[in-house]
Amino acid sequence: MTPGLPVDVSRETIELLQHYKELILKWNRSINLISPSTVAVLWDRHISDSVETVYEMKSVPNHWLDLGSGGGLPGIVAAIRSKLDDDPFQVTLLESDTRKCAFLRTVSRELNLSTEVVCGRIEEMPPQNADVISARALAPLPKLLGYCLMHSSESTQLILPKGQAWKSEVEEARKHYEFSLEVRPSVTQEGSVNLVIEGLKRG
Repeated sequence: MTPGLPVDVSRETIELLQHYKELILKWNRSINLISPSTVAVLWDRHISDSVETVYEMKSVPNHWLDLGSGGGLPGIVAAIRSKLDDDPFQVTLLESDTRKCAFLRTVSRELNLSTEVVCGRIEEMPPQNADVISARALAPLPKLLGYCLMHSSESTQLILPKGQAWKSEVEEARKHYEFSLEVRPSVTQEGSVNLVIEGLKRG
């Protein structure tokens, strides 16, 4: 296992992640990409956590959609994996804040990543039918699944990082949706999980 990360990655991946970290720190002085209280633990709290999420996917997708990308966690990390993968995939980053969209485009350009940054609202975006959808710290699960359903197909896999309240969120979501669920405890954040959801449909 690569030191400081939950999985083994290449030297090139580490270099890109470190460059990404530097850009987050630089831009965070003027726009709120991450909470000031987590700046000191940026690598462990955000980047390593997102690496874990990206490597939760069961197979390489054709199209990865990251909803509410913000500072690109985990969407930019997915794009880094795609860049260095033998079978690269499309990565779409959807964000409504124009300043954060500018940041995402800057990161993509400086790291030479192939991403599509869409600046707009989830509800206004044409259906994406993505193979994988991620969303981190965007909304409670019942609301989040509604967003995901807009851009899902029957085979879409959702990879959703959640904190310690995940059980109550799942319980509430099951009142409105049907889905299969795999819960993968986080190795980077105690009490947190990655919810891997498939077969999503309204109940």
